[in-house]
Parts: sequence; C-alpha cells; structure tokens
Amino acid sequence: MKPNRIWMFIPSLFISAVLTSCAPSAISIMPASTLIGKPAAVSAATSTPTATLIPPSFTPLPPTETLTPTQTASPAPTETVTPVPTVESLKATVTADLLSCRYGPGAEYLFLYGLRKGANIKLIGRTDGNNWVWVDGRNKCWVNAKFIEIDGNQLSLPVVYPGIAKLPVSPYYPPTTISSATRSGNQVTIEWLDIPLRAGDEEDASMLHYIVEVWRCEGGQTIFDPLATNDLSVTFVDEPGCSQPSHGRVFVQEKHGFAGPTEIPWPAFK
Repeated sequence: MKPNRIWMFIPSLFISAVLTSCAPSAISIMPASTLIGKPAAVSAATSTPTATLIPPSFTPLPPTETLTPTQTASPAPTETVTPVPTVESLKATVTADLLSCRYGPGAEYLFLYGLRKGANIKLIGRTDGNNWVWVDGRNKCWVNAKFIEIDGNQLSLPVVYPGIAKLPVSPYYPPTTISSATRSGNQVTIEWLDIPLRAGDEEDASMLHYIVEVWRCEGGQTIFDPLATNDLSVTFVDEPGCSQPSHGRVFVQEKHGFAGPTEIPWPAFK
C-alpha cells in the first residue's frame, strides 16, 4: 500500500505550486517625497525667521547756496525802416516869392531860371542825402524842397543824382587834379590844383569856382554836401558808422558848365 501514498503526495505538491503562482505579489509603497500630485500641507510647527527692522539713519546735508537768477539784458529792438514806394512824379507848388531853379542840387550851382510864387511844377526826381528835388520841363533843373508845397512824399521820388540827372559839361576847361586827401580822426581835408578862369567866364561876381561834392557820414547817416569854394582845399567831417562808404568828387565851375568830375581818393580811418 506504499505506492498509493506517493501518488497522493505528488498531486498535493502540484496544487500547492499552482496556488503559490496565482497569489498576488506584494505592493511596493514609494516614499511620499517621490509622489507627483497635490503637495502635502506645510507643517505649522516649522519656525519662520522674523526680520529685524533697523531704523533709517538721517544725516543732514550741508546747506547749499541758493542761486539767485541774474537778469539777462534783452537786446534793444532795432528800428525797422519801411521802404517808401517809388512814384514817377509828384505835383508841387512854389511857396517862395521867387525860387531859383539851378543846374545842380545845391545853392552854389549855376542858375538856370526863376520860379514865381504859386507856380505849379512837376517833380521827377531827388538826391539821396539832401533836400533838393528835380523839376521837369524843357530845361530840367533843381529846387530846394523847403520852398515848395509837395502833394505827396518827396522820398517816394526816384534818386536821379548822381545818375540820370547830369551836369552840363564845360567845353573850355579841363578837370582839376587832386593833390592830397588826408584824414585826422573824423576831419578830412582835400586839396587840388588850380584851374584859372579867363576873364568873363564867371557867371557873376558871386560865383564860386569849385564845387566839391561829398557823400560823407555823420551821426550814422550819409549826407550829400556840395561844398563850393574859390580856395584850393576844403575840410569837413566824415565819421565811421554808415552802411555805405563815403566818397566824393571835384568839379571846376564856369558859366558854360562844369569840368570834371575828378574823383577823390578817399582817406581811410586809421
């Protein structure tokens, strides 16, 4: 009966092995620190370090100098000169009892004819630097504007001298020659050579033999001065400060006309 015991034992071993292989295996628990998901609550027992507040220290700054703004001088406004529109002519009436009309723009030029009080005249030009105006007519001539009443502004007349308006030329005498032109500060002296006139070639006993036309500077303004003399030199004032350079010329005057002009070599400021 021994063999039967062996066979009974073998099936038992087989059943035991099958049950062992079918049993669930053990679950491995991962540490909590490796879990991905909602983090665990922070323990309240962990002590949080407190900040120690240091009161700010205040170091006063040394007082600084307060700058007082200085007043800046504003440049003075410059005067704006408004140009006067030019016209071709102006009407005028003589107010003097008898007004001389002359060949040149000044009282010492040769006489042409006279105008009586109330005469109506037509003005067609002026000089730039004095008060003389040019009268239209068969024989054009010059009058002093202070002896006429002008219908308009004489500065609106065109400047015609020197230029369009010319002096009659003497057919009998040569121009003079400038011998010297010197300056002492604002004083200018011009000298020239004599051109003697023959007897009877004076307009009258009061006629002056030479006319020195100068465009000189005085008070910041250019002034036209026809300086007449029987001498061989003239002295006049010429200052710096004008926008146009000063200049001048000399005419020999005799009853038939004017010889020249001879240009003056203008002395410079030193």
